[in-house]
Amino acid sequence: MTAAKKITVTGAAGNIAYSLLWRIANGDVYGKDVPVELNLLEIESALRATEGVAMELLDSAFPLLKNIRITANANEAFDGASAAFLVGAKPRGKGEERSDLLAANGKIFGPQGKAINEGAADDIRVVVVGNPANTNAMIAMNAAPDVPASRFSALMRLDHNRALSQLATKLDKDSTDFEKMVIWGNHSATQFPDITYATCEGKPVSELVDADWYKGEFIPRVAKRGAEIIEVRGHSSAASAASAAVDHMHDWINGTTSWVSAAIPSTGAYGIPEGVIVGMPTYAEGGEWKVVEGLELSDFQREMIDANVKELFDEREAVKDLLG
Repeated sequence: MTAAKKITVTGAAGNIAYSLLWRIANGDVYGKDVPVELNLLEIESALRATEGVAMELLDSAFPLLKNIRITANANEAFDGASAAFLVGAKPRGKGEERSDLLAANGKIFGPQGKAINEGAADDIRVVVVGNPANTNAMIAMNAAPDVPASRFSALMRLDHNRALSQLATKLDKDSTDFEKMVIWGNHSATQFPDITYATCEGKPVSELVDADWYKGEFIPRVAKRGAEIIEVRGHSSAASAASAAVDHMHDWINGTTSWVSAAIPSTGAYGIPEGVIVGMPTYAEGGEWKVVEGLELSDFQREMIDANVKELFDEREAVKDLLG
């Protein structure tokens, strides 16, 4: 058995972490032959609840789980970490504008990025789950100048999985029957679920669904699925977000056999300027996210992507004082 990997989870007493931690302890990130140590970060007032989560994890007797550390100190939480799930974030309060939310979360993710910069392992990989995820990831990345920018990402896999589920339901297929689904842009209502290249059992999805359904129902439903779940369930997505976060980190580490969607630092691909973290068509190889290159874009695709890019740069402008 190989040496244990340290994995940090923030917001460890929250609902997403409650589903996420069991998947990690079961070996669903690195594999069934890699032991793990968990560093659980929470605010002081939630440490007692986090102790209860740790007790349950221990009571589950996972053979791969070798140690659990609970702390409210970011430097302790990220010390030696090879993987980090940044889940904890401040939700939008009543009467708050999105700019207020961005500024408040900047004060969380900036210090966490600094702690990652100072103490994480050389192979650190970070996925931000807490919303607004793309810009929170950008803030953390900017606070960690000694860590390669490519080690920071934001979760678009939940949107990707939601899109596959909607297509599978519409066409009475399994989600595994689909390939080359893409989610462009921001994890927000602006996001662009794109079926242009998608196939179902080798057939173009665009030929299997009606264009009006695609633009009028599919795109907005995927983009607003989180709000729909809150309306029906009374709570925000938790287990599905945790599952998607595990999918994201597992694939990042172990590689993919097909396209997936991940929000990664822009590098100029598809005319998207550098400086933000943006959802792209990606695959993972050699422990790195890589952009699917050479795709032709229609005027409609460009319009949808540009709207996301504008939103991301507007968010960047709102937190520019936190970027150093």
